[in-house]
Amino acid sequence: MPRPDQAAPDLDEAVGAGLDRLDTPTGARPASLRRRFVRGFLPPLGALVLLVVIWQILWAAAFWPETTLPAPLDVWAEFVSTINDGSVFGFIWTSVHRAALGFAAGVVIGTPLGILVAKVRVVRAAIGPLLSGLQSLPSVAWVPAAVIWFGINDAAIYFVVLLGSVPSIANGLVSGIDQIPPILPRVGKVMGAGRFAAARHILLPAALPGFLAGLKQGWAFSWRSLMAAELIARSPSLGVGLGTYLNDGSSYNSMPKVIAAIFLILFVGVAIELIVFRPLERSVLRARGLTTSL
Repeated sequence: MPRPDQAAPDLDEAVGAGLDRLDTPTGARPASLRRRFVRGFLPPLGALVLLVVIWQILWAAAFWPETTLPAPLDVWAEFVSTINDGSVFGFIWTSVHRAALGFAAGVVIGTPLGILVAKVRVVRAAIGPLLSGLQSLPSVAWVPAAVIWFGINDAAIYFVVLLGSVPSIANGLVSGIDQIPPILPRVGKVMGAGRFAAARHILLPAALPGFLAGLKQGWAFSWRSLMAAELIARSPSLGVGLGTYLNDGSSYNSMPKVIAAIFLILFVGVAIELIVFRPLERSVLRARGLTTSL
């Protein structure tokens, strides 16, 4: 029988091992491709089917004229015609590559700006409220000014996209850094990490969940800003994006074209969420052992 003074260290080791096990991410296996498809794609697809059913019922009841609420089949015919002539792929490519380039530039600008605002008190006091104000400002308000400053060209569109994405990305990173336990930066400082090394190896990894939320919101604002810019700034040199396609439907008073454009814009937004951000979010949460949130 062990003596009491020998049992105490054994108990402490057991408690420590248990606490370490609680902090260790669970080794749950990733879901299969089929299971991820069922979880990720079937619920939005079911919601879409329900929406179409309700839409068909309202159209059949004839509450509104055909010019206001077209039949789902008319919208589908418009969508199929854009597929047959190949124009839909041009619409999507024109808009998505602009949004992606603008969002990437927003990440490059917003990330160091967020670190600067989070870590330098004077900078936060000076431009922190401005970033929040810019985030709440509708992006469409920048389009007339951008057209006057840059003309009707890609520079004006990218300017609007940047002003839509940078504040959200920077504020998301600031929020993530504010939630970092103070002991982590102190440990980095004790170990001799400089400012750049601390930002790269401590601040950004620790603030990743909040930063990821800012990235998601930044992409959403980039996409919305781009649609606003394409709706207003029109020129043959800019090509035809989804916003221009939507504006064409409004100009020709074609509700099937308008609704088809709205569904395409929604489709791209949902696809980016399901293909890019949701898997990234799941991997970040799983790496931190937060599997119950998945």
